[in-house]
Amino acid sequence: MPSSGRYEYHDLKPAAASFLDDVIAGLSAPCKALPPKYFYDARGSRLFEEICALPEYYLTRTEIALVEARAGEIAARVGSGTTLIEYGIGSGRKTALVIGATRPHTFVAIDISAEQLREAVGTLASQFPDVRLAAVCADYTKTAHAPLLEALGGSRRTLYFPGSTIGNFTVDEARDFLRNARSVAGAGGAMLIGVDLKKDPRMLHAAYNDAQGVTAAFNLNVLRRINSELGGNFDLDAFAHRAFYDPAHGRIEMHLESARAQQVTIAGRRFAFAPGETIHTESSYKYSVEEFQSLAREAGFAPAHYWSDAQDLFSIHYLTAAA
Repeated sequence: MPSSGRYEYHDLKPAAASFLDDVIAGLSAPCKALPPKYFYDARGSRLFEEICALPEYYLTRTEIALVEARAGEIAARVGSGTTLIEYGIGSGRKTALVIGATRPHTFVAIDISAEQLREAVGTLASQFPDVRLAAVCADYTKTAHAPLLEALGGSRRTLYFPGSTIGNFTVDEARDFLRNARSVAGAGGAMLIGVDLKKDPRMLHAAYNDAQGVTAAFNLNVLRRINSELGGNFDLDAFAHRAFYDPAHGRIEMHLESARAQQVTIAGRRFAFAPGETIHTESSYKYSVEEFQSLAREAGFAPAHYWSDAQDLFSIHYLTAAA
C-alpha cells in the first residue's frame, strides 16, 4: 500500500486526456464553458488560498468562525470514532478543526490537486498522529475512488464537504452529487456540508471582483494551464475576468471575455472567438436553508440540523442518510 510513512497516498488522478477531452467539448459548445475543477493546479490552488484571505471574500472566515463556535455541537452530531471522508481538502485549516472536534478513527482526503493534497494531509499527520490518514488524488465527482474506500474499511462514514463547493454545480448536478454522496455514506452514514446563503448581491459582487485582482488571476489561470499542459496558445491579455450575480438563477457567474476577434489552437483544434464572447468558467449557486434542505431530501438525505452565523451569510448542514 503506498505510504509517505505518516499517511497512505493513493494516486487516482485522471489522465491528461480527460482534461483535453473536457476542454475540447467545452469550447466546442454553442456557449463556451470550462469545468471549474480545472482551476486547481498548484498555482490555482495557491491563488484560491489568497482569495480566501481577501477582505471582500466573507465565505472562508465566516465558515471557520462558525466551525470554531459550534465545534462541540458538530462533534455531538458526528460522534467519535467514525470514518471522516473529505471532498476537496484545500489548505486543511477547516479540516483540522473538524478532526480535532470529532476525533475520527480514520480520515480520508480526496482532492484533484496532488501538491496541495499531500501538503495538507502531511500537516494533519503531524497534528493528529493517532488518526489513520489516507490521501487520495482523484476527481471526487467521479467513482474511481469508490473501491478504495471499501478497501479502507472502517466505521460509520461521515462525508465532509466544506467551502460551499456544492454551489459550483447546477441544481440538477448538485442533486446527483448528493445522491452519489448518500450512496458513499451508506446505511447509518451522514454528511457535513457547507452552503453559502442568499444575500445582498452587492456583497456577492465584491467577493468575486476583489480590488486586488486575485480572483481575476485565478480565473485566467485555467487558460494558462491549457497553454502549459495541452499546448494551447491563449493570449491571456486578450481575455478579461467578468463576474456578476444572476438573480433569476440565484447564482454568481464567472466568465472570461474575449477582448477582440481571435482564434486559439489547442491540440490541433482551432476555436474562434468574437469580440465580447465569453467562456463560462464557474457558477456559484446560493441557497436559502429551505431550498438546500429540500434538495438534500430529494437526494435521499434527512436534514438533521444546521448552523448559521449571526448575519445568516453562511450555513453548515448535518445530513443523515435516510432509511
